[in-house]
Amino acid sequence: MEFDVIIIGAGPGGIFAAYELTRRKPGLRVAVFEAGHELKKRNCPIDGEKIKNCINCPSCSIMSGFGGAGAFSDGKYNITNDFGGTLYEYIGKKQALDLMRYVDEINLRYGGEGTKLYSTAGTRFKTQCIQHDLHLLDASVRHLGTDINYIVLENLYAELKEKVTFFFDTAVSSLKVTDSGYEVVCKKGTYRCEKCIVSVGRSGSKWMEKVCRELDIPTKSNRVDLGVRVELPAEVFAHLTDELYESKIVYRTEQYGDLVRTFCMNPKGAVVTENTNGIITVNGHSYEDPAKQTGNTNFALLVSKHFSEPFKDSNGYGESIARLSNMLGGGVIVQRFGDLIRGRRSTPDRIEGAFITPTLSATPGDLSLVLPKRILDGIIEMLYALDKVAPGTANDDTLLYGVEVKFYNMEVEVNEKLESRHPGLFIIGDGSGITHSLSHASASGVHVARTVTEA
Repeated sequence: MEFDVIIIGAGPGGIFAAYELTRRKPGLRVAVFEAGHELKKRNCPIDGEKIKNCINCPSCSIMSGFGGAGAFSDGKYNITNDFGGTLYEYIGKKQALDLMRYVDEINLRYGGEGTKLYSTAGTRFKTQCIQHDLHLLDASVRHLGTDINYIVLENLYAELKEKVTFFFDTAVSSLKVTDSGYEVVCKKGTYRCEKCIVSVGRSGSKWMEKVCRELDIPTKSNRVDLGVRVELPAEVFAHLTDELYESKIVYRTEQYGDLVRTFCMNPKGAVVTENTNGIITVNGHSYEDPAKQTGNTNFALLVSKHFSEPFKDSNGYGESIARLSNMLGGGVIVQRFGDLIRGRRSTPDRIEGAFITPTLSATPGDLSLVLPKRILDGIIEMLYALDKVAPGTANDDTLLYGVEVKFYNMEVEVNEKLESRHPGLFIIGDGSGITHSLSHASASGVHVARTVTEA
């Protein structure tokens, strides 16, 4: 079958590329290939009762399908160049911010109206953080919530399915360059297009590396973020989350000079598991609907590790640590902070006796047997630093879930159009190694769609 444009991946980058293509040039023949299910068929079998742990479904409904890995996230769109990717290095800071604001407008139009836009501008907490050697990054944050985020995706799909040909449960095995464009090879057949947009997300990292090798597209190693997810009573961070919702705080450790940062803060949210290439790691969600909220707040504490010669496989390093956690805990391990600093493992009785109810059923254990000492030392130091601006953070009953790993794709060499060395082959979203967030990935899709329609 022949198409003008084929998009590989129906995550935020692919969705917004398809949206902008059909809006700007309605006559284009556009197809989207997605290895996972359509949105309404994305259901994780883990129910906490009959099925408590991952059963390794052929297609993980949490990580793959329409909406990508962000479909069941808490729907935070951070409008900033300070974090979330380096898109601005390719297209300029103003253009990047303008595109993120445009994406925000679309989200509001398709079901996100009424959700709140938070901002760190002018907040008193920036001064308070600096006084304790903590650094609050600037951002405007649109919080849709897991529930509203799903509605926005439903509405976008309803709009796009009439204009775009979707191939769900259709993994692309290979991508070939032809004289007239590209061939997308699947089990179901071969499809041709003049231009191809690759938006495979983090879960497509190994596939992306394979394509880059086969098509001789230069790449360079990226970082891996390792750490834990912290869960504590919502009251501890309420003075921050009520005003800012998402506070990105960075701390440089005294012991090693490493940077530790908060990530993905979920006020009154829940800790959840996710499956990346068969590895069970931990994440967090939160909801806009008060009826679905909990009494706890969770967030990640992450340490970034970059590697130089001779080792380049940063993702492999992160995977090995996550696999060790899976081996010791049968999945995710949880430990009380008080147990960690006393050098003892948490037990079911100690977790049961804590003054906090865990939102995830995890295996009580000892994170010091999993995380490297340097990373764990940095996390402990950060918890004590946060305790100065949010007293109660370093309480004995604060829960630490491990491990949380953020894998980043090899950074693919592209130009200011996000076009590879092959004309008409664009690589966007988190699969490019350039974006690391919903807002940046979505903006990259819009940017490429405009490039294609202006050609």
